[in-house]
Amino acid sequence: MEEKDPVGKALSHQEEAVDETKASDEDEKRESHSPRRYLPPQAEALDLEAYDELYHEKIPDDFIGLEVRDVMRSRLQMSRKIIRKLVEGRGVLVNDHNVWLSTRLEKGDVLRLLLPTEESETILPEPIPFTNVYEDDDVLVVDKQAGILVHPTLGHWTGTLANGVVYDWQQRGIKARFRPVHRIDGDTTGLLVIAKNHYALKILGQQMMERSIERSYASIVHGVVAADHGVVDGPIDRSDEDFKVRVVRPEGKPARTEYWVRERFAQGTLLELKLHTGRTHQIRVHMKHIGHILFGDSFYGETDDTAWIARQALHAKVLGFVHPRTNEYMRFESPLPDDMLRLAEKLRV
Repeated sequence: MEEKDPVGKALSHQEEAVDETKASDEDEKRESHSPRRYLPPQAEALDLEAYDELYHEKIPDDFIGLEVRDVMRSRLQMSRKIIRKLVEGRGVLVNDHNVWLSTRLEKGDVLRLLLPTEESETILPEPIPFTNVYEDDDVLVVDKQAGILVHPTLGHWTGTLANGVVYDWQQRGIKARFRPVHRIDGDTTGLLVIAKNHYALKILGQQMMERSIERSYASIVHGVVAADHGVVDGPIDRSDEDFKVRVVRPEGKPARTEYWVRERFAQGTLLELKLHTGRTHQIRVHMKHIGHILFGDSFYGETDDTAWIARQALHAKVLGFVHPRTNEYMRFESPLPDDMLRLAEKLRV
């Protein structure tokens, strides 16, 4: 017997739409045989400023005849959790009317899905500096400074990029939740993208899983790298001695880093690196593995580089992705920060 879906049942009243318990067979039968396509109108109209629009299109021909629930699940690949939130917020509309999830779509229908906007209530707003490279209703691309964590962690609730972004949004009256699509280390500078709603996070998250997001880094490492181009394939695992430290060993998770030499110095090399996977500390671990530790990397290095640079010489230089709503390919490039430029100048002498 097919398992019954608690989301697809029993929306006989809009305020009951998210009842997590099973609806009665009588309610389900009444819904599926209702002569009305639309739910009774609510006393108050939706405040569209309080919603994220996940979908708003005239349905394609292959949606005709399908139930709204089937379109949301199979065609739009929405999770049950998101569907519950959409229904609870009265955000499932056909031709601007609230509908049953069992409503069958007809030719010419316009399906609109609105999710109540969420804010990062657990993140304290704090004026933390960052560069806003690009922003629209779905994404925010920032250029992060060194010494700033991306997100609060145990013992570090303030002083992060998240605190600064939430503060900036509040100052500008923007309602959004901080959802980083990926992260970079606290002492790594450069570009990262933040999703501003569920839909953007879902689409960009898929791109991350498919490894189609373009991410390249610039780094200055100890020693002269001989090959103009190379690939490091080295599984990464936690160290047995220190759980914060990563090492290359066979039982680790697959990790692949590609690199190109951009300039050689007497005591170091400027590299461009591309991540084919996204393991913690991946570039730093792989460079150590091939004998070329990053300048300033006190965590994985064995020398004191403070006379050269005060943090690891690693910069997230290029970021590219397909925009989650427009499908336009967007590519951003950040110049080398001043401390890495100064390091390169010292090494040229």
